[in-house]
Amino acid sequence: MLESVTTVALTSALNGLSQRQRAIADNIANVNTSGYHAKVVAFEDALAASVERGDGAVAATVTESLAPTRLNGNNVNLDTETLSNIDTVLRFQFASQAVGGSFKSVQTALRTS
Repeated sequence: MLESVTTVALTSALNGLSQRQRAIADNIANVNTSGYHAKVVAFEDALAASVERGDGAVAATVTESLAPTRLNGNNVNLDTETLSNIDTVLRFQFASQAVGGSFKSVQTALRTS
């Protein structure tokens, strides 16, 4: 149970979301830095494919945003980063609750045995 595809996938999702949160923080911190290109973290498509294969373990990839830049060469969009931050926090909370629920089920099963 502790190494089920679901648990591995949720752990991969939490790792990817944590990495995305760090990228968003870096992007916001550098919103006025000339020449800075926003970081983009992706893992959802790879995670879905991995779960279909019965594995669930993936690593997130970090790339530079290809969005157009302002005159100073920076392409961080504060509105986009803010919305992405909210989405990431909500997804992280959901995945955390799912992991906690699965461990609580194991704990309950062990107590009743």
